[in-house]
Amino acid sequence: MRPMRLDRYLGLCDLGTRKEIKALIKAGRIRVDGALPRGPEDKVEPDAVQATLDGEPLLFRPVAAVLLYKPAGYLSATEDRGGPTVMELLDDALRKRAVFPVGRLDKDTTGVLILTDDGEGGHALLSPKSHVEKAYVAQINRRIGKEHMDAFARGVELSDFTAMPALLEPLPDRDGAHYARVTLHEGKFHQVKRMFAAQGRKVLALHRERFGSLTLDPGMKPGDWRYLTREEWSALRVEAGLPPWPEEV
Repeated sequence: MRPMRLDRYLGLCDLGTRKEIKALIKAGRIRVDGALPRGPEDKVEPDAVQATLDGEPLLFRPVAAVLLYKPAGYLSATEDRGGPTVMELLDDALRKRAVFPVGRLDKDTTGVLILTDDGEGGHALLSPKSHVEKAYVAQINRRIGKEHMDAFARGVELSDFTAMPALLEPLPDRDGAHYARVTLHEGKFHQVKRMFAAQGRKVLALHRERFGSLTLDPGMKPGDWRYLTREEWSALRVEAGLPPWPEEV
């Protein structure tokens, strides 16, 4: 990894804005390998130094990538006047990193949502050309049959485009309600709901259970989130046809 300015390095340790970081350095609260830095313009080797704040080691995150269990009622956007957004579920450090949702889940849809500041990785994961799978569990008003599964497998024709072929599987009824799983490689606006509507079925509730190889952790509740490990984010990038780690980092 290339040398970088100390203030940029500390920003990637989630310490805040450059102005805030400069103030911390000036106050003598930052140490680099145990020594006081001369200033924010000092050059450091990211893979070879240990910085501390008030004696506490800092964790260097060259890429911020987050797994969020999106609850219903939140918009998948960085800002929106139409209601609360998923950004309000994150902490200040992540908001300052300018992470963005990788794709959109409808306001009433729950489940796996990824947020990152890796623009290349995020956009590649959304491209239909990458063939990264997304799996959803839908509660529907009526059971599905073989004719509906065949239609999804061919590609459902909608008013403005024909959806790519998708896998539709019936799931066991629960408490008198009907369920099905849809696995697809694209994610256009209201796509799952529109595909079911084209087959005479209404989606009553929708949950994304998987994005690529990523699923929710056992015990996660709506609104919970955690950082992805370097290995997890690298694996998702590879699934999208990219190198494991951004070259510019």
